[in-house]
Amino acid sequence: MAEEIPAIATDVPPSGPGCAECTAVEGWWVHLRRCAACGHVGCCDSSPAQHASAHFRESGHPIVQSYEPGEDWFWDYASEDYYAGPELAAPTSHPDDQPAPGPRDRVPGNWRELIH
Repeated sequence: MAEEIPAIATDVPPSGPGCAECTAVEGWWVHLRRCAACGHVGCCDSSPAQHASAHFRESGHPIVQSYEPGEDWFWDYASEDYYAGPELAAPTSHPDDQPAPGPRDRVPGNWRELIH
């Protein structure tokens, strides 16, 4: 049986400059991940809410790409390994002036104590 190739949409832009769910509830994140299938931007598993992996569990979309400036690696939640993916639609990261963790005005002073 041939190995199934995950759906990757190279023409779909990201859902926004930050984690969609954290933004909706004025939360914060450590780093961002972008779904390679639908463009959903979620927070990484070090973040308190872990929305990127929750998106995988809810949607079945296994491949994400780092949404951090200067990073272009992909991760496959299904195989728990790195994945060699194609170039995705721009922008390929959150804005350069947005810090990590972010967003700047919502990160608690004790954020290091709150990460996974």
